[in-house]
Amino acid sequence: MKNSHILSDVLAKHRFLNNPHDQSFLKRLQQHESTINGLYVQLYGDTYAALFLDQLYRLLINTHVERAPHFKQRDAQKAGEQKWFLSNDIVGMSLYVDRFAGSINAMNQKLPYLQQLGVNFLHLMPLMESPADASDGGYAVSNFRKVDERFGNITDLKNLQQNMQQKGMYLMLDIVLNHASNQHEWAIKAKQGDKKYQDFFYMYDDRVVPDQFESTMPEVFPESSPGNFTYVPELNKWVMTVFHHYQWDLNFTNPAVLIAMLENIFFYANIGVDVLRIDAPAFIWKQLGTTCQNLPLAHTILQLIKQCVNVATPGMALLGEAIVAPKDIMKYFGEGAFYANECDVAYNATQMALQWDAIATGDTTIMLAAQQEILKKPYGTTWINYTRCHDDIGLGYEDEMIAQAGYNPYEHRKFLMNYFSGNHAYSSASGALFSVNPKTNDARISGTLASLCGLENAINNNDAALIETAIKRIIVMQACAIFYGGLPMLYYGDEVGYTNDYSYLNDAAKSYDNRWMHRPIIDWQKNDLIQTKGSIEQRIFEATQQLITIRKQLPAISDLKNIHWLPPHNIHVAGYVRHTADQHIYCLFNFSNEVAFLTWYAFKSFSKNLTTVTDLVTNKTYNIGPDAAYLILEPYQYLILTTA
Repeated sequence: MKNSHILSDVLAKHRFLNNPHDQSFLKRLQQHESTINGLYVQLYGDTYAALFLDQLYRLLINTHVERAPHFKQRDAQKAGEQKWFLSNDIVGMSLYVDRFAGSINAMNQKLPYLQQLGVNFLHLMPLMESPADASDGGYAVSNFRKVDERFGNITDLKNLQQNMQQKGMYLMLDIVLNHASNQHEWAIKAKQGDKKYQDFFYMYDDRVVPDQFESTMPEVFPESSPGNFTYVPELNKWVMTVFHHYQWDLNFTNPAVLIAMLENIFFYANIGVDVLRIDAPAFIWKQLGTTCQNLPLAHTILQLIKQCVNVATPGMALLGEAIVAPKDIMKYFGEGAFYANECDVAYNATQMALQWDAIATGDTTIMLAAQQEILKKPYGTTWINYTRCHDDIGLGYEDEMIAQAGYNPYEHRKFLMNYFSGNHAYSSASGALFSVNPKTNDARISGTLASLCGLENAINNNDAALIETAIKRIIVMQACAIFYGGLPMLYYGDEVGYTNDYSYLNDAAKSYDNRWMHRPIIDWQKNDLIQTKGSIEQRIFEATQQLITIRKQLPAISDLKNIHWLPPHNIHVAGYVRHTADQHIYCLFNFSNEVAFLTWYAFKSFSKNLTTVTDLVTNKTYNIGPDAAYLILEPYQYLILTTA
């Protein structure tokens, strides 16, 4: 490559100390130089290489120089471990700081509560400045480097990170690469006529090109934000706005945008972020004649970012928030020469949705059919496994999986939408449909874990039996996710059974988005009920706490690509085996409201000489019976059975 001299020219202008951290950095830099150059040219060609590659390498060097010594030491420690984020010892929680604790400073006082539960990894939902009346829950960022005053300031965040690190806890924050708020400095300058910053976005003088894009681009929010372009009167131009009209899509075909966003990525790295969650990476590259989603050059950008992070801040892992079909999400872990070297972590959205499918139908057949694709995840990468999050529940798994289970895909999804929105005779769920597409009748689902499992309905009707059933549903869902492997991520409030919060309807900035019903404001008097024996809160908290404790005692639950699913001996029971050389752990979950019978033969294909198994939940030991005999699982019962 004709630009191979660029790094040597940049290095000639810097003096490095002869210490281990500097030498390790230089070694990484030289090892990755050829790959970085190649990816950059693949994106932009040689035309921009001399100018922007020089900036990129100077950025990597400055990031290393500015990185605090204790973060460099932590990088070295993580490098000596077997992919630290694969460990069975890590359990996370995702939360909104203001709605959970009030402020970043107040989060420090809540860490003991989280430690009591067993949580040692926190995903703090978007903290950076965003307009109060047009924030998209914090994903419309107006300043990538300023904490929103509603939460505190950057010093507060750094102090919290240090406190968490001292307690052995990990931190995950979000960065939005696809777009910025229309009140970001770049957008403001663009509206003032600054051509440099107009080129940071997709802007057009008329509808000719936008209409060409629209002919192949789907709509993300057809109800609240139809179309993919917004007319901006100050500019007399059309701006690409794939999500909401106040979120302007960044133009990564401009290398200046890539450099600017890399600067923001390293800002997060150097405040001590352990995992950086890249929001909506599927959208970051646009091309006429395509859906503008999951394009090959979007992966090239992520691969380049990963190479740069490996050089300058190697202790920080990357999570790609791509909520797509299983065969597509695998690409975000990397393919070909970048196999397992693109994103380290991804959301197991398919497994999450299939758990909801199973809880509605009592049938795990579709879940089992999906595992062939899900298990293709590369060794050394991991999943976020979860039952709920801040977002809606999509039903995006493929029609073939539904048909393979004997259902009509259209009618099956219609049933699920009716079931979870409470519009089915046999449903006790209290949810709502989100982003209904009138053209296709597709929709997604909003609601808390507890409400979708029937707890809200049961409490409103003072139905003790239904409360009992709802609690069992909640815990079997959590158990399945916690033992699946990867990094289990609880969603705040679920650990004590929060039901839907309808106060969002009284807030004009939120009332159009029913996802706010499952983003509760924590009432700490309610959470204090975990101390009251027999309360709903205590029962759910204690059961969740027990699951976490058991998980941390079992190295086999580490994500070592060591999961095997049991054949479908009973359609109501989801079962998988996690194993090491000397131990097999059978994880069984009855998703039905009826007693399920599982033949002992199901165990013997994995452990030929098996005679007994012990349930770590109840400490009950079972003698393995003959092939024609059965293990009995009560409705919504789960068993974590160990062979040693």
